[in-house]
Amino acid sequence: MFYWFYRHLDINIFQYISVRAGISFFIAFILTMYLMPKFISWAKQKKASQPIYEHAPQGHQAKVGTPTMGGVVFISATIIATVLTAKLNNFYVVGGLLTLALFSLIGIQDDYSKISKDKNSAGLTARVKLLLQFLSAGIVAFGIYYFGHSSELFTPFYKFPLFEMGVIAIVFWMFVIVGASNAVNLTDGLDGLATVPSIMAFFTLSILVYITGHAFFASYLLLPNIQIVGELAIMGSAICGALIAFLWFNSYPAEIFMGDSGSLPLGAFMGYMAIIAKSEILLVAIGFIFVLETISVILQVGSYKLRQKRVFLMAPIHHHFEQKGWKENKIIVRFWIIAFMSNLIALLSLKIR
Repeated sequence: MFYWFYRHLDINIFQYISVRAGISFFIAFILTMYLMPKFISWAKQKKASQPIYEHAPQGHQAKVGTPTMGGVVFISATIIATVLTAKLNNFYVVGGLLTLALFSLIGIQDDYSKISKDKNSAGLTARVKLLLQFLSAGIVAFGIYYFGHSSELFTPFYKFPLFEMGVIAIVFWMFVIVGASNAVNLTDGLDGLATVPSIMAFFTLSILVYITGHAFFASYLLLPNIQIVGELAIMGSAICGALIAFLWFNSYPAEIFMGDSGSLPLGAFMGYMAIIAKSEILLVAIGFIFVLETISVILQVGSYKLRQKRVFLMAPIHHHFEQKGWKENKIIVRFWIIAFMSNLIALLSLKIR
């Protein structure tokens, strides 16, 4: 809508991505702040609370009755803010909206199965959820490839592409999107734990896509220049605004959880932005907390199956520290600090090539 003002009413300021990104940030922020209390009241009336996993640390039983599915609000706010501020004829924006929508639908279905009358904390079976995720990621990845997005693979600290992936890029991108989606989902176990690292990650990724789409900045920093991808920074800004507003209600002690309807699309869109910015490998640093949580689960499961021994007291790793006696808010803040430092390293890598 705001770009329409520039095109038809000659309001020149709205041609700039930075201006529209700022507007999208505040639209998403205000929408989430306004709608979230109403959603919390509705969820409490409907008793839409996620059952606490029976093997979770004992302290988590205090969270019984906390509403879930907060992701519905901040993802909706992100989509609305994007529609109002971004160019909807931009393929990368359409791909981002599709990614959020598809993975939100998976998350909503999973959350609904948890809050339904039988209160099944497991939700969708792992096989069904994974199948739906790969199907959705396949649609997005094929679309990216079909419309000519670069399939070269870049690595941090090196200015040239490693190699051309060709059609194999579709499979690689599918794993990036699904892997990131599940990594954020695994991290979402403490109040605000996944929210702040996600804000930091999207801030970094928004800078990356803006630079990648800007001929001068990309050339100066020796990054690949891909035209029109900068528009995706508007979506990144919108989701940051929505998440900051969500944190108001999700910070310890949480009034609402994001649920799979929030964590799955967050991670998927994180992977999508990394692919568009040609930063798939750099995503390891950008989302280091999510990678750490995922690795802890893989090590725990693998060790138990092979040796019948556990590496951690409990996985994901944030539960390990709970079992060691760390207070929940201490774990959360320390993980936020790690996320901040890893994103700072990711941004510094842009200059060291």
